[in-house]
Amino acid sequence: MTVEVDLKEIKELLSSLNRKIDMLIENRETLALIMVSEKSLRGFLEEEPDIYSISDVRVKYR
Repeated sequence: MTVEVDLKEIKELLSSLNRKIDMLIENRETLALIMVSEKSLRGFLEEEPDIYSISDVRVKYR
């Protein structure tokens, strides 16, 4: 192998790693936003009355 081929392979590997790191960061940011939303809405939703009671829900199994 020549130095040019080695450099090209290293660049491809680094590019692949950068894409994977970007995906991980994006997933962590999404998870963080979901957790913040759940925490901020929890108090609001706990104070709201239930729209349906358990007896209102009917499920048929066959």
